[in-house]
This record gives sequence, structure tokens and C-alpha cells, in this order.
Amino acid sequence: MTSLTRIRTCFFLCCFLSSVVLPVTSQTVVQASPIHSAGSQVITASLQEEEYASFRAENPEWTFNHLAVDYRNGNVYLGAVNRIYKLSPDLEVQVSHETGPDEDNRKCYPPRIVQPCSEPLTLTNNVNKMLLMDYRENRLLACGSLYQGICKLLRLDDLFKLGEPFHKKEHYLSGVNESGSVFGVIVSYSNASPDMLFVATAVDGKPEYFPTISSRKLARNSEEDGMFAYVFHDEFVASMIKIPSDTFTVIPDFDIYYIYGFASGNFVYFLTLQPEMGNGPTTGSSSAGREQVYTSKIVRLCKADTAFNSYVEVPIGCISDNVEYRLLEAAYLSKAGSILAHSLEVAPDDDVLFAVFSKGQKRRPRQASQDSALCVFSLRTINEKIKNRLQACYKGEGTLDLAWLKVKDIPCSSALLTIDDDFCGLDMNAPLGVSQMVHGKPLFSDDADKMTSVIAYVYKNHSLVFVGTKSGQVKKVVSSVLQHFLL
Repeated sequence: MTSLTRIRTCFFLCCFLSSVVLPVTSQTVVQASPIHSAGSQVITASLQEEEYASFRAENPEWTFNHLAVDYRNGNVYLGAVNRIYKLSPDLEVQVSHETGPDEDNRKCYPPRIVQPCSEPLTLTNNVNKMLLMDYRENRLLACGSLYQGICKLLRLDDLFKLGEPFHKKEHYLSGVNESGSVFGVIVSYSNASPDMLFVATAVDGKPEYFPTISSRKLARNSEEDGMFAYVFHDEFVASMIKIPSDTFTVIPDFDIYYIYGFASGNFVYFLTLQPEMGNGPTTGSSSAGREQVYTSKIVRLCKADTAFNSYVEVPIGCISDNVEYRLLEAAYLSKAGSILAHSLEVAPDDDVLFAVFSKGQKRRPRQASQDSALCVFSLRTINEKIKNRLQACYKGEGTLDLAWLKVKDIPCSSALLTIDDDFCGLDMNAPLGVSQMVHGKPLFSDDADKMTSVIAYVYKNHSLVFVGTKSGQVKKVVSSVLQHFLL
């Protein structure tokens, strides 16, 4: 590591490295990116000089799935198989909370803890699927794979269970067992209003049970009956989007995989990987014997939009040395810093998005290629692209262009109104897709050791980017106007 690590603490999840955590002050860290692998077995902290601390679970099968760090004191929270851990900044165990295993069957809906299930029950591990810090209420949201994805709300101090809502369908967030299939973003408002939780998840062929994206009430009382209820719900409109059954006629195993999410300004964003829709039944479907083609997209919603009329998605990708990179692996939101800002023609305090892509567009079955690229996007550029698309559509130009949601191409409707930077949509021309791709600026590519994670921060006007690789290496890329260093 460089001299920076002598005054800062970094955390890494090792074995299959897919989470890197960066610091702000000595002995503290700021955030953690969730893991999208099968799980890791070791967490390592780089302390001062050449000192390192490590933590391993007492059972090697209890692999680590997600990591969150309290920026106020540096405490580390680990979401693992069957356990939630609270560690000190130097990785000493302070307390753990048991989450499994328990008797379950994925086909039981509602789960057997709500009503008897006729399916055979087996002792099943609880894989942590989402781990979020709720600073306002001093609690941790820990959602697992048991019982169709119910969540526990744990007190940060001692992991005491404050609540575990499970008796309503809104309490089941996802039936997918894979770690990394769920991504959540907490949105805070004034002290008078409770926070909201935006949840995005793969549905694993069960769109009737799970919306692919929704906004939920995050009640202050962890035992309140309305916890995780949709922000708005009536007979016709709700704060959610479901994948239509017609989409599965075109691609039987269609799903949307959520890689990253964040809030910026008045919007919430999710980065996704999803199959490209074909022109007819089974076109491009992997179940039809063809290799599925995927595309990466960024989804934007207004924080205050309870009807999801503001839903827009934009394809993103990157070209480096005439090689196209389209399969999103990881992403991280940071500030530009003055040097990178000059290169991107944005302000130093503007939000930029660092993203790692794999080569090509075919992902399942996974390619043997290790070729990947690190790219950067200006969030301002993405928002400008969305505004231009909205303005054109409300002039009656083009179609809604969202094939997975609107299998039939629907023309845009003309309306006389002003669309500014904060436009949040109407009950027309929504949801909306953008066909023209936004290309990121390539910073670094590697065809030998696939990059799988990324995190960044600004130091002395430079954007410092750390990437984790499939082999477990950590690489540092310093981005400036014309030079990129691998240290």
C-alpha cells in the first residue's frame, strides 16, 4: 500500500475480492460496497505502517455477504451466512446476532412462519442479502434469504432485535437466495417525516410476488404495523414497478440484476444489468439455446415521486482501445475533484460515477475472458441526456422505448409544459427509456485480472480510485487529465 494507508484505515473483504472500503480519517472508514460474489471468508483492515488485522467467522461456511461501516466511530457490521457481526475498527468481535439456519422451503409463499406450508421443509441457511445503516434511528436493516426475504431491524449498539415484520406481503422483499440480488437506498427528509427505503431486486420469475423496484415506508417504530408498506398504494397506482408477464413470453428467464444504488440531489439511482429484449417470442432467450445478450443501464427516479412516473433508464457503457465494455460489474459514486473535473468539464464538487465493466455483452454462462475496464461518468451528463429525452418525448417525438416494461411500442404524447432539471414526470409518457447510450471516459483496462469492485475519493484535488480484482488484488488508479497510473 502507499503512504496514504499510514494515516488511514482501509477494509477489504478477501478471497474473492468484491468490496473495498475507503477512509476519511485515521482509524475510521466511510462506506462499504456490497458484495456480488458467492461470499468471502476473510475481512482485513490495513492499519498503520505495515500492520494488518483480520477476522474470520468461526464456521468457514458462514461466508461474508455484505459490509457496512459506521462513519461516526469506525465500527464494522458484517452480514454473513447465518450471522450478523459487529466488529471494532481493528476487527475485534463486539457482538454477533444469529439469523439462521431454520426450516424453510423457497416455494412456501407466504412463508411457513405465517401459515402452514405443504412443501417439504429442510434446514436452510440464511444468506444476508441487504445490510443498511439507518443512522436516524440508530439501527441496522439486515435482510436475508429465509422466508421470502424478511428483514430484521437491529440496534446498532448491541444488535438487539428491535423488530422483524413478517405477517404482510409487503414484508417479503425478495425470494432470490443469491447474495447481491437486492439493493436498497435510504432517503431522508425533514425531522417531521419518516425516512423512505427504495428497494430494487431480482424477482427470479416471481413478478406476481415481488416488484422489481419499489419505495417503502421506514417507520421510526421498528415494530410498527406499517413498516415496509408501499409509500403509496391504491387500486390503480402504487410506489412500485413490476415486470409484466408478457415480458416472460419474450424471454422466459428475464430478470433485472441490480449492481449499485445511490441518492443524489432530488433523485435516486440504480445501476442494473438486464437482458436485451428481442423482436419476438424466445428471441435471445438462453432457455431457447442461445446465449443471452445483456445491457447495462442506469435507472433514475425522483425521491418524492410516489407513483413512479419519473422512472427513466439509460444504457451505459465504455469503449477503450476500440474494445467495447458493456457488462457492469461494480460502481461507486464520488466527487470529481478539481483535476478530473477539468477533464470532464464539470465542477470539482460535481458527482461522478466510477464503474467497472467486463468486455462484451454476453454474461450467462460466464465468459472465460478476464478483460475489464474502469470508466468514469459525469452524473450531470447523464441527467442532461435524460432531460433532452424527456423534452423530445413531450413534443411527441419517438416512442417510450422501454421494451421489457412495454412490450408493445407506445408513441410519445405531445404536451405543452416546461421540463427543467428537476422534472418528475406525469401520468403520461412514463415510464420512459433512452435508446442512445452514454459512454464513460475510460481510465484503465486490464485483460489479465478481472476487476470486480471499485471505490474512490478525492485527495489533494486528485481522484484516487481503488479497484479489487478477481484474484484478490487491490489496485490504485490515479486519474488526472492525461495520465492514469497503476501503483
